[in-house]
Amino acid sequence: MIKIKIYSLGKTKEDWLQNALDLYQARLKSSISLEWILAKNEEQLKQFLKKEINFICLDPKGKQYSSKDFSIFLLKSIREAHSRLSFVIGGAHGIPLSMQAQAKGLLSLSSLTFTHQMTRLILAEQIYRAFEIEKGSAYHK
Repeated sequence: MIKIKIYSLGKTKEDWLQNALDLYQARLKSSISLEWILAKNEEQLKQFLKKEINFICLDPKGKQYSSKDFSIFLLKSIREAHSRLSFVIGGAHGIPLSMQAQAKGLLSLSSLTFTHQMTRLILAEQIYRAFEIEKGSAYHK
């Protein structure tokens, strides 16, 4: 089974947002384990990442993809990481350069700025979409 971890600062404060995250997690659960690791602060996030070797940081300076290209990128990254991959979402000040330097790459979901909470949802949806693109389902039009 594929295991994807998403590290982020803070909590999900809105019920509607948690419901949406739960929806994508449920849709993925048959073949992908999606785990959320929420850090209280940047220092705790750094501690969590000491154990990770295959992680991608979300950053405005990162590479942007179309959904189809992200699907290709994600599946290739998962294969290269032996079905274990992690993403890191920073807080209001982004991800420290020291963490970015350890990352396998930088990814930008958009040139727009999102809250870390919204970024979680957008990333979860794009992960789901990537696997639906791979399957050839009608979800991605």
